[in-house]
Amino acid sequence: MTTIAFTGGGTGGHIYPGLAIVRELQKQYPCRIIWIGNRDGMDRTIVEEAGIEFFGIPTGKFRRYFSLKNVTDIFNIAGGFFAARHILSTIKPDLLFSKGGFVSVPPCAAAASLGIPVFSHESDYTPGLATKLNLPFSKRIFTAYADTIDMLKPQYRSKAQAVGNPVRQAFYEGNADLGRKFLGLDPKSRILLVLGGSQGARQVNELVARAFPELAKQYVVVHQTGPNLETALSPSDRYKPFPYIKDELPHVLAAAELVVGRSGAGTVWEAATAGKPMILIPLAGSGTRGDQVVNARFFQKAGAAEVLVGSDASPETLIALVQELAQNDKKRQFMAEAAKAIGSTIASQLIAEQIINHIRGGSI
Repeated sequence: MTTIAFTGGGTGGHIYPGLAIVRELQKQYPCRIIWIGNRDGMDRTIVEEAGIEFFGIPTGKFRRYFSLKNVTDIFNIAGGFFAARHILSTIKPDLLFSKGGFVSVPPCAAAASLGIPVFSHESDYTPGLATKLNLPFSKRIFTAYADTIDMLKPQYRSKAQAVGNPVRQAFYEGNADLGRKFLGLDPKSRILLVLGGSQGARQVNELVARAFPELAKQYVVVHQTGPNLETALSPSDRYKPFPYIKDELPHVLAAAELVVGRSGAGTVWEAATAGKPMILIPLAGSGTRGDQVVNARFFQKAGAAEVLVGSDASPETLIALVQELAQNDKKRQFMAEAAKAIGSTIASQLIAEQIINHIRGGSI
């Protein structure tokens, strides 16, 4: 039987898109699928809950700043390479697909050393360091945005194709009635959905807490706070916090009128797939490469989002923007249509079809 290996992890944004491709492969092509991820992180839980075989490896993070951890992580990265090489040489998959994140680099290098073809996908507008390191190993490179291809080194551009971001099928099938039922809300309730990504976002939580009295005048605020973060607000009829919304998220998103959140690839593309107008508060400043800012600016330029970054990310500006959009049906509709236009491509199908074509002997 054909075996396809996946790698990627560190955050849900590097795992859930890969699982969307896995589901598409399972529908189209009978095969064994395994996943190589971080032995110490959230990767195993998410992947095994999806019914996929998981193999953990040690891994280290590539940092762009001085840290003593860079020294110790060299040994973890080397250990990850040899662990991944052992797994791959034993299982002998027909192809390795990388969804990125620092954990993906050792398996990609190991696969290349064994002659196993590597396909990879970059979710962000600008290529991340792991993607750049994986380029020499990759026979095929998928990007979410056409502009990203021009940011690759010239020798890799002919291998690249823009396909959008893989999103789980459930987001194409979100049911607003089921979302309202889950939240205990009637059909007349207007919902503002706040998303900080799979890990939450302290800045977003604090902004929402300070702005809440005004936000609650128009909306019921449904807030994914993050599993390890607290909010200063108590649950009420107008405020419904959840550490993490999992299976119900596609339905809650379908029920929402407006989305406020970070601009990680998962958040913006899931909201776009649902056709939702967005207010994006990207992670910015030191310690980030600025990927969320450029993601947000892309959706802003397309007319699908408003962006609050730097000094603009204040309770006052958030309140003003929410109130403006709450009162402007035409603008919300325009933004929703712009978002839907971006999110209409089913990237998981396109990628799965190319994987299958390669395995069947088609050209790359």
